Amino acid sequence: MTDLAAVKRALTAQRIETPSWAYANSGTRFKVFAQPGVPRTPEEKIADAATVHRFTGVAPVVALHIPWDKVDDYAALGSYARDLGVEIGAINTNVFQDDDYKLGSVTNPDAGIRRKATDHLLEAIDIMGQTGSRDLKLWFSDGINYPGQDDLRDRQDRLAAALREAYDRLTGNQRMLLEYKLFEPAFYATDVPDWGTSYAHCLELGERATVCIDTGHHAPSTNIEFIVAFLLRQQKLGAFDFNSRFYADDDLMVGAADPFQLFRIMYEIVRGGALDPAYGIAFMLDQCHNIERKIPAIIRSVMNVQEATAKALLVDRDALTKAQQSGDVLEANAVFMDAYNTDVRPLLAEVRADAGLDPNPITAYRASGYDEKITADRVGGTQAGWGA
Repeated sequence: MTDLAAVKRALTAQRIETPSWAYANSGTRFKVFAQPGVPRTPEEKIADAATVHRFTGVAPVVALHIPWDKVDDYAALGSYARDLGVEIGAINTNVFQDDDYKLGSVTNPDAGIRRKATDHLLEAIDIMGQTGSRDLKLWFSDGINYPGQDDLRDRQDRLAAALREAYDRLTGNQRMLLEYKLFEPAFYATDVPDWGTSYAHCLELGERATVCIDTGHHAPSTNIEFIVAFLLRQQKLGAFDFNSRFYADDDLMVGAADPFQLFRIMYEIVRGGALDPAYGIAFMLDQCHNIERKIPAIIRSVMNVQEATAKALLVDRDALTKAQQSGDVLEANAVFMDAYNTDVRPLLAEVRADAGLDPNPITAYRASGYDEKITADRVGGTQAGWGA
């Protein structure tokens, strides 16, 4: 029997990190679709993130991307965020939008370019110290397009050297999150293509290095929840980049393409005792809202994660374990599916009302006038985001 009071407590304590770049203009590979009212500065991105938190109650952290969110005074930016009721989360590096990185960044054959890229990683760690951020999040577009273009083993050695230098700069509670991606923009071989490669490098680096799972960065039909279970068992899962995909790295709203997959992932999180913020996993959105309004889309994504989490918490673990251990395949699946098929919206409405929030965050946001205000106030210029 599921303890509903415990479920409500877990949902109230849940924390979801939103990305600064999701609030800015972004687009496909072919076109950036500008929207009125998008942020022009890092401060305006943080204000939008604080607005999402104000209506959802579970999004008190905003990730930054450097140099898209570059400012003169990062300590002041951290203070500004705290004044709005949020804090700075992961510092994301950018070693993929410079002409020098055409043949790679930290794995480039040119030692000078590798030095430039590694220095950027160190710069991001310095920014972490100034903002109070815990997480350095690394994603490398590095790879090759043709067999023989470069030496595969040498590239891994170069990657390991850069990761080691950055890792050794970490202090206090700081840690490294190493993301992976199956392909794109490299098509023949990507230098960090999968969770195993990321895991191996993190294992070599030490306990401060953990894997970041981007739910859109896998081959079709990959069992992501298995990866979650394995990395939790090894205590090497540090973060998620939540989004949805139909074909490749689509970066759609989380849960849009396969809500059942999101439920299965969140069940493994609950099963592993990793939902509590004290466990340390950063549950971050990583999405591009190209045709929909930014803030409502992020609110909807937060709600989608909440719904999947609520269903995962409702799985009757005692009944499931009993069925599993007795070999009752149908009953085990039925217990699992009963939780997934539960309409948890009334439960989440109660959780929000108990926290003094409107039960329907989207409706409340639309009625608040914030969208009209930023549309009227933010005229002239925009900050960069994905594809911008």
